[in-house]
Amino acid sequence: MEAARTFFNFSFFKIDPKWRWMADLAKEESAKEVEQVIRNSKVKCRSYSTLGLRDDTEFLLWFASESIEEIQGVISKIYSTVFGKYIIASRVYISSTRPSIYAKMGRSISFVAGDEPKKYVIVYPFVKTREWYLLPLDERKKMMDEHIQVGHKYPQILLNTTYSFGIHDEDFMLAFETDDLHAFQDLIMELRETQVSRYVERDTPMIVCVKKDIIPLVASLG
Repeated sequence: MEAARTFFNFSFFKIDPKWRWMADLAKEESAKEVEQVIRNSKVKCRSYSTLGLRDDTEFLLWFASESIEEIQGVISKIYSTVFGKYIIASRVYISSTRPSIYAKMGRSISFVAGDEPKKYVIVYPFVKTREWYLLPLDERKKMMDEHIQVGHKYPQILLNTTYSFGIHDEDFMLAFETDDLHAFQDLIMELRETQVSRYVERDTPMIVCVKKDIIPLVASLG
């Protein structure tokens, strides 16, 4: 039986500066309210800070569910909280798990499997050229084998690969998890030298996110 497929939602937010003028006690209570909303939902969620790392986002809520309606539902409830009145989505990506037609990476989707999150996640949307899809499948598989072998040199980096074909603007959504950003940088530099990289049309933004639970995340926003 085919495993159930999972939708991923990467929702990046900015905070209204007016939030920083609220009383600390009110902010603390609102953080608990958001935490409770997420805990009571059927949706898996991880929270990350991008504060000071980019100018277009300050935190990420990464959701996983078999239903996009459930993801919509929990986001709607977050907007209904006090904290929700002070946030605005700056980037949103949607994708889904699916079996790969290429050689298996040998690693499961760590988020879906319930693995302990690592210190960092790098969210990496990209689009391949039309020329890539016109190549014979055997040729694509051969090039992907080279690409995958590079990834196997970095076992400390976990890769969550999902697909956005037909449901968002990207082809793929990658979420690399690691405790070592330097190792990730080395991996990307090596991947740039593979044949597959010739067929990448667009692979930005590349967003580094630092793992923080909801309450300390909200507290860090000022």
